[in-house]
Amino acid sequence: MTLYFTKEHEWLRVEGDSAVVGITKHAAEELGELVFVETRDAGTVVQAGDSIAVVESVKAASDIYAPVDGEVLESNAQLADDPARVSSDPEGEGWIVKFRLAKPEQLDALMDADAYAAFIA
Repeated sequence: MTLYFTKEHEWLRVEGDSAVVGITKHAAEELGELVFVETRDAGTVVQAGDSIAVVESVKAASDIYAPVDGEVLESNAQLADDPARVSSDPEGEGWIVKFRLAKPEQLDALMDADAYAAFIA
């Protein structure tokens, strides 16, 4: 399973012609425990860099951005009742949205795990 990363601290995992997006462990640690997550509705078409969600912690509110162009397919419904799931398992059960990839070639502009580790070091 290949993860891609952005400079805004989102991760993306490709699953067929769609992708799962969340925030990185680094971002989750910086934000602290999340108390609220709001996502874009299914069917929303987004461009790379558009806000796809807002997460709020006791420290701050932050936008989560689309790493690539696509259409929101679903949001993680479990986050409505348990937003702290993003903090406790940001790169697993704490995923935020799934969306259909519009331009898979945009993945080439994202970082791999080694590049992201160097970026945050």
